[in-house]
Amino acid sequence: MKKWMWAISIFSLVLTMAVLQFMPDSVPMHYDMAGNIDRWGSKYENLLFPVIILFLSLLWHLFAAYYEKKAANASVEKERAEALSNAKVLKIVGASMAAMFTVMQGFILYSAYVEAGANAAQAYMDIGKIPCILNGAVLIILGNYLPKTRKNDIVGVRIRWSMYNDTTWRKSNRFGGIAMMIAGLSTIIAAIFVKSAIAVAFFLVSVLITVTVTLIYSNKVYKSELSKSDDSVS
Repeated sequence: MKKWMWAISIFSLVLTMAVLQFMPDSVPMHYDMAGNIDRWGSKYENLLFPVIILFLSLLWHLFAAYYEKKAANASVEKERAEALSNAKVLKIVGASMAAMFTVMQGFILYSAYVEAGANAAQAYMDIGKIPCILNGAVLIILGNYLPKTRKNDIVGVRIRWSMYNDTTWRKSNRFGGIAMMIAGLSTIIAAIFVKSAIAVAFFLVSVLITVTVTLIYSNKVYKSELSKSDDSVS
């Protein structure tokens, strides 16, 4: 998965460099909420996004490498398994984000190419819908893998309540994962049928609701575990 992450990230840069050869020097670079082009700029500004993708992939690579090293140095099998599980999830997260941003870059380049060729005043497509759909897909992917993480300090529902013990971690991340998948699916559906501004607002509200209900549930599980601990002591 780590190789896929880097392959996708490098492909984004190569794709952009290839497409730039066929673009005019000046292309649309920004749009207002109504889809009107409000800034034109150098076509080479489009190289910034692929560079950011590569940088983010480097961060995920380092995070995963940290847990792989931790697994190699672990003296206890449980600790080794936990570290390997977290490394796997981090690589999946990195590859998913690289893929999402690369697809987004493809749509941005295509839209800019068409608009520049037509000297357009408005966006060729409702480009704001694309990030919502892709973010929704990433939420579904992450939600599927969230329950598979082991207690760590980088990925997952990482708050004091969920970090209390293995049970609070497992239940909090399982609930959070399901909530994320629901939010992701509803975001994709909303982005298909409504305008991008509403879809973005829906996405943000969905994420806020997901975080809130997950925190509430995690606190409930934490209190339940505390009660069990108090009963066993008494």
